Amino acid sequence: MNEVSKQRLLLATRNAGKTREVREILGAGWEVEDLTARPDLAEVAETGETFEENAKLKALAASPHYDGWVLADDSGLEVDALGGAPGVRSARFAGEDADMAANRALLREKLGEVRGRERRGRFRCLLALARKGEVVRTFSGAVEGFIAPAERGAGGFGYDSLFVPEGSRRTFAEYTPREKHACSHRGRALAALVAYLTADEPAA
Repeated sequence: MNEVSKQRLLLATRNAGKTREVREILGAGWEVEDLTARPDLAEVAETGETFEENAKLKALAASPHYDGWVLADDSGLEVDALGGAPGVRSARFAGEDADMAANRALLREKLGEVRGRERRGRFRCLLALARKGEVVRTFSGAVEGFIAPAERGAGGFGYDSLFVPEGSRRTFAEYTPREKHACSHRGRALAALVAYLTADEPAA
């Protein structure tokens, strides 16, 4: 691993679940901190209409205040029967002040009478990598699956207890962290990020 990939990485989030997963996926060779260590940086309003727009907003807001790589993640769940909702509003599906339990409850309510393939959906992740106040590159990952009628499993976070990846009978919340990272939307996007940062001459 080259010197660039060994530099500190600031993850532009205060979402403990996202930070934990990024640390687990990147491994011991990376020093990852998030915005909980930077109370001087204000929360950024996610006003974009796409995951990419929101990720770029968050990366650009933090990058001028950090000497090194800044990574922002915007991700969410798209459900076919709901026209792609909750999508970019995944964290605010049940309202601006709602917690994830309320978001999951609303999703189950809206899909109450929906059956079969109409319950299909996908997790999407968009990563924006910034440095010196500019977005250098974006990386994306997705995983197809369907929404279970009831929550199962104690692992993961967000909508994991309702999402069954294609080809599986278990929800992401029933996966071990290693199993989830190997096929998840965030794991796939981070794999592309790692490939870029460990290349011979990544852009600064």
